[in-house]
Amino acid sequence: MNFKKIGMACALTLGMTATAALAEYPDRPINMIIPYGAGGATDISARAIAEALTAAAGTPMVMSNVTGAGGATGSVAVQNAKGDGYTMLFARVGSHTVNPAMKATLPYTLDDFRFVTVYEINPVVCAVTPASGINSMDDLIAKVNEGGVSYSSSGVGSLLQLAAVMVLKEFGVENPLNTTVHIPQKGGGAAATAVLNGTVTFICTNSSALAGFVANGQLKPLLVTTPDRLNGFDAPTAAELGKPALEQLVGWTGIAGPASLTDEVAGKWGEWMATAVKDEKFLAVMEKAGSVIDLMDPEEAKAFIDGQYKTFRKLVDDLGMRIEG
Repeated sequence: MNFKKIGMACALTLGMTATAALAEYPDRPINMIIPYGAGGATDISARAIAEALTAAAGTPMVMSNVTGAGGATGSVAVQNAKGDGYTMLFARVGSHTVNPAMKATLPYTLDDFRFVTVYEINPVVCAVTPASGINSMDDLIAKVNEGGVSYSSSGVGSLLQLAAVMVLKEFGVENPLNTTVHIPQKGGGAAATAVLNGTVTFICTNSSALAGFVANGQLKPLLVTTPDRLNGFDAPTAAELGKPALEQLVGWTGIAGPASLTDEVAGKWGEWMATAVKDEKFLAVMEKAGSVIDLMDPEEAKAFIDGQYKTFRKLVDDLGMRIEG
């Protein structure tokens, strides 16, 4: 018996088996965790790209809203998942920039996730009602200095709160936490409605949350944080107003798995996303929402998210907003 030939044959068979097993991913539906509720910016983005992703991957993408703790509950579900690519996360600025910057006791860090991409930049827009008589950022700041101005958010420590505070700070408002009144709401939709109802003076939030209200003339945009003017939003850019630092103030959506996600799976996701972001239906939804599609590779995504974290962490530390308990 030629044991050398038998050994070579076994090795070849094992190698072919391993290759076949790798080629099988995905061989069943992929669970996509959306860590925020239905109708929000993350949910809109996730469901807009779901059909194109399903087509690119050749397997169903099962969308699951796993909400709670400002995006932390859904994030932890992916943090603790296997790195086989069957449980993935639609990560968001709130869950992976604001939360880590704000909360010392967050049950995860950025290193607990492997990002395969960031694909959507969702600029921030500050808006008021036309009935407010506020027609510019100068008008808003003048009213802030007079007193009695309030703003809404989706909760304490949310992107919306930090966005409003950062904008006011850049426009020279000293101690914006005390010179304005923060009125948190139960979600981004409720925060926008609070402005519509006159409960608060203004809001700074992602463009997708305001696009419909702006298109209908119900809200008036005062500022957008894109380098160029934003289609559908008749408002100056931060740079035009002499505040280019505010270009760092954006929402974003990316896709991540647990830190143990394999190179092979990450590579597959890169291929799928390169196809999915070109889908015409997806692009139409995102354009209507005022989003900018910017597909980043894993290295670009990590550098971008790290930069965002540093921006918000500095703001939080400067204003003493860090939640230690």
